[in-house]
Amino acid sequence: MFSYDNISLEKGMYGLPYSFSTVLESLDPSEQYVGSSLEGLDAYQRQLKRFDIRVSGKGSDAVEKFFRTSSSAALFPEYVARAVRQGMEEANILPQIVATITNIDSLDYRTIASVPTADEKELKRVNEGAYIPETTVRTKENLVKLNKRGRMLVASYEALKYQKLDLFTVTLKQIGAYIARCQLNDAIDVLLNGDGNNNAIGTVANTQGAVCYADLLKLWNHLDPYSLTTIIASPATTEGILTLSEMKDATAGLNFQGTGNMVTPLGANLIKTGAIANNTVIGLDKNCALEMVQAGDITTEYDKLIDRQLERVAITSTAGFAKIFADASAKISY
Repeated sequence: MFSYDNISLEKGMYGLPYSFSTVLESLDPSEQYVGSSLEGLDAYQRQLKRFDIRVSGKGSDAVEKFFRTSSSAALFPEYVARAVRQGMEEANILPQIVATITNIDSLDYRTIASVPTADEKELKRVNEGAYIPETTVRTKENLVKLNKRGRMLVASYEALKYQKLDLFTVTLKQIGAYIARCQLNDAIDVLLNGDGNNNAIGTVANTQGAVCYADLLKLWNHLDPYSLTTIIASPATTEGILTLSEMKDATAGLNFQGTGNMVTPLGANLIKTGAIANNTVIGLDKNCALEMVQAGDITTEYDKLIDRQLERVAITSTAGFAKIFADASAKISY
């Protein structure tokens, strides 16, 4: 028989080195539901089904449904965290510029670096018995700076108890979108100014006026042997790039008009964001330029949420960024 309806839920399942969902999965593995009507649900979703809580769609329940019992109240912080995480994912463009994500369980992290010379970047022929070229990897001098980003949820339980969960989810998703935008600002700051290890971005060209096609070519050529996979620009600069004569070919036009996906003549992904100034364009190799470091997942004051003390509840995420290969990114200033 299935065990999801016999699990004892409590506050102690939060605040551990691993998430609430991970705790539930260890107690109620999803593998045992293969072939059943509950296949496809994770352990947390099975708990929602256990207490008949609908968090979205037609017939969405009110917030008070979580607080009918002490056990179901223990599910509320995870609902908040998931809604915020969903908002982050929907608004998040970091996956388009981050090569790897490192999860840590402390606030101190020192990443590694390899700074190859032009000679070391070449894959030379090695004769039998000859010296094999080396690549040196060492830890960086300074720690990665982690920033806590979040919002304070201010509301009384009385004000929320009769509100539908799908409407409340919209508010929580906006908190997630705010966190995602702040983390994008942090990532772009590290790309431009470095991570404290003397690796600020290099400038390819200083031009007057607006960005031109020749500047983009210089950027593309400068990154060799890396690839120009991503271009980051402000909304105004993005508009200027899209109006270049080289962008007005039939293929690029049909793709943009039909899908809304922006492309450049160089095949790079064009990201539009207000996190960068109008006088700067960043180009990078998404696969080599930036590391994201996360200290845990979305953090909520779970005890307040379970006890319905919603007057002031902090929802936060702690993350930082480090450069992997400093010369895998460059900028144009004008």
